[in-house]
Parts: sequence; C-alpha cells; structure tokens
Amino acid sequence: MLKQRVITAIILLALFLSGLFLLPTLGWQLLITLVVMQGAVEWGNLSKFSGKLATIYWWVTLAMMGGLMWLGAGHALALQAMSHVFFYATSVVLWLIVVPFWLASGWQVRQPFLMALVGWAVLIPTGLAMMDLRDSSPWLLLGMMGLVWVADIAAYFTGRKYGKRKLAPSISPGKTWEGVMGAMAGVSICIVVGFFFSGYLHWYKFLPTVLLAACCWVALAVLGDLFESAIKRQAGVKDSGSLLPGHGGLLDRIDALTSTLPLAALMLVLQKLP
Repeated sequence: MLKQRVITAIILLALFLSGLFLLPTLGWQLLITLVVMQGAVEWGNLSKFSGKLATIYWWVTLAMMGGLMWLGAGHALALQAMSHVFFYATSVVLWLIVVPFWLASGWQVRQPFLMALVGWAVLIPTGLAMMDLRDSSPWLLLGMMGLVWVADIAAYFTGRKYGKRKLAPSISPGKTWEGVMGAMAGVSICIVVGFFFSGYLHWYKFLPTVLLAACCWVALAVLGDLFESAIKRQAGVKDSGSLLPGHGGLLDRIDALTSTLPLAALMLVLQKLP
C-alpha cells in the first residue's frame, strides 16, 4: 500500500507542478474548477445525495465557481475582493467555530440542505484560495501546500514509529498526538531552514512568531483531516472515493488544504484591499 501511495503521489505532484507553472491563468482556473467539481461529487456521495439532488448540487457548485470566475474576469477588483472575502470569512467561521463544536459533540448531520451548505463552505473557498494564491505567486501557493504536505508526511511516519496516545479514537483511530508533534516539528524545521537560506539578516527576530504560526497551521490541517474523517465515519465509508490508487478519493488528499488555504488567501486579499 505504501508503494502504491508513493507512486500515485509522484504522478500527482508532477501533474500539479506542470499545471501550476505552465498553465495560463484561465487554464489553471478551469483545472481548479474540475478539482472542486470532483470534490462536490465525493461530498455528495458522503452526504448521501442521490438522483436529482446530487445533480442539482453538482450544477449549483459549477454555477458558483463559474460566477466567481466571471466576477474576476471583467469586474472591479473591489467587487471581486468582496466576494472572495465573503467565502473566506465563511470558511474561517466554519473551521474555527463550527467544526470544533461539531467534532467535540459528535454531531451527526442528516439534513441534506445543511450538508450541502457545509460542502460549499469547504470546497468553494479552497478552490478560490488556489486561484488567488497562484495569481499572487505560484511559489506562494506551492509553499503553503508544501507545508501541509510536510505536516502530513511527518505525522504519518512519526505516528507509525512512535504513536501511542490516540488523538481522536472515536473519529480517526490511526491518528496520534505523537504524529501531531511530529508534524509540528517537521513544519517548524522547514520554516527555520527556509528563513536561514533566505538571506534575510534578522530572520531570527521573527522566528517565535513564525513558529507559533506554524503550530497553528498544523492544528488547522489536523482539524481538516479529522473533520473529513468524521464525515466519512458518518457515511460509513473508509475513503471518500476511489479516484486515486492508494489514497482513496480526492477529498482524502485535499482535506487538510480545505482548512488552511482559505485562511492564507484571506490574509492575502485583505492586504490588497484599499
């Protein structure tokens, strides 16, 4: 299974990097729209949407993504920024307030309309963030995603080697506190090394703040991972789909990105507002 996961990850990384650095803006936006649409299909399956409801959910998601791309293509930057801030703020409320309560209470949501709203709050801001961060700099988006990947890899191997204390056994029995500590250590090391080689003479002055931000980043990533695990447990499935051999569905690979990238994009957009 590990060999299959590695092979799939290498192929995905090669395709992602090609799109990130070679596609024009419209091509990247269309690619991210496809990612969001696949996520909507998997979210609909986890939410037990069927028949006409699943079709409506898919088309409404496509309309929302298309509408946001249309706003960004030919309208004032202020209007575009306001629409993006709305979705990012919705994401922040979801991840910082709703999801912690949801996980702590073991909430079982069966109402299709509520699950549809949550799905949009998870997927749409993530797609927008991947567009906005890439528009600012492909390297910025790669860096933000790379920190999440480092956290995921460090948590996986640290948890396998040293994991004893379960993080949330009723939600995801495989995750441990040792894995979380390994993720924080891995991300912190990456940031320290990055600052050291950046050439910035006074990087050490900002190190405590940056490391605190890294810990918060890992905490958000873990929250996204746990939330998707809770939704899968509610649906009674192991994976969100079977699109990616060795990894499951697309949501299984972007779960930690859904809780982190929108916050990074919100900070970026707010800096650009007049």
